[in-house]
Amino acid sequence: MGEATFPKHRHLRRPAEFDRVYAHRCTARNNQVLVFAALSDVGPRIGLSVGRKHGGAVVRNRIRRLLREAFRQTQSDWPIDCDFVLVPQDAKELTVAELLANLPQLARDAARRARKKGPVEIPAVKPPRKRGKSR
Repeated sequence: MGEATFPKHRHLRRPAEFDRVYAHRCTARNNQVLVFAALSDVGPRIGLSVGRKHGGAVVRNRIRRLLREAFRQTQSDWPIDCDFVLVPQDAKELTVAELLANLPQLARDAARRARKKGPVEIPAVKPPRKRGKSR
């Protein structure tokens, strides 16, 4: 049972980690989930991005739980050289069974595209410009 856990080192947690995966722009999708991938030497790690368009906090948390559970049960089938961000598309009829069947293949497709693209440098973020009068 030790392999079927979801420890914190398998989470993308910092905004910079999410930005790196988004900047890589390697995706795979079906009608339920969009998967972003970027090369990593730590992976597989996932981040979840569930927007307000899916509903209130209770609904969004349910979607996150389903995605985490699907990853937890299938993480041995995911490519180990990538980080992933999962973005639900149509989550109204999302089920764990469908996610278990589809997510590993989507992850492999996105990882294949990420390997083909290679590592990507992310430009440094400029500090926000100050607005208003300076004193």
